[in-house]
Amino acid sequence: MKTFSLKKEEIKKNWVLIDAKDVVLGRLAVYSANILRGKNKPHYTPNQDCGDNLIIINADQIHLTGKKVTDKIYYRHTGYPGGIKQTNPEKMKSKNKSNEIIKLAIKRMIPSGPLGKQQLSNCKIYSGEQHSHEAQQPKKIEFEKFNNKNLKR
Repeated sequence: MKTFSLKKEEIKKNWVLIDAKDVVLGRLAVYSANILRGKNKPHYTPNQDCGDNLIIINADQIHLTGKKVTDKIYYRHTGYPGGIKQTNPEKMKSKNKSNEIIKLAIKRMIPSGPLGKQQLSNCKIYSGEQHSHEAQQPKKIEFEKFNNKNLKR
């Protein structure tokens, strides 16, 4: 039996919509990373971008469990000596950067490198209900029905 390897011409990308209202961030990020990588499909090939396109709406209503809203710290560096900057999810939400919180969580669950960057570019995140991808007819996923722990309590 030969090992199946998906060719670039055989890849079929679907559009998936997830509503992030009151959804726990980590659980959303794990599921989103699997969709973007294509691990939810039977013909997963690790060296091809065979994942689906993902739309996440209501990013500003995401939920972090415990004290992560105030205690979790995101670091970045400017590249200059002493240029380390830090922020937390509470400050990011106040600056309307809820999209970045979700994007960072998903980015850290996808491999780094050119393929990972390509897969992450298939994720579109919107703060509100409106998105500009109605023409693609995305399939809505009822994320809260998978497990009762997916929603805030």
